Amino acid sequence: MIELEYHKMRSAQLILEAEQQRLAREAARARRAARHEAAAGHDGTAAESHTGRPRRRRIPRTA
Repeated sequence: MIELEYHKMRSAQLILEAEQQRLAREAARARRAARHEAAAGHDGTAAESHTGRPRRRRIPRTA
């Protein structure tokens, strides 16, 4: 009977630890996303080029 109680306690402990780890991962992911947005310097609504100059034209390769 005592083994069943130990099993229940251990199971509850593992579930709690898993939930804490999931929350920690979510918080880290949110911080990383916020840091990425701040470093990019835009609000993330549209992809913009990081330079103001137009793209250079590529010369077609010859056979």
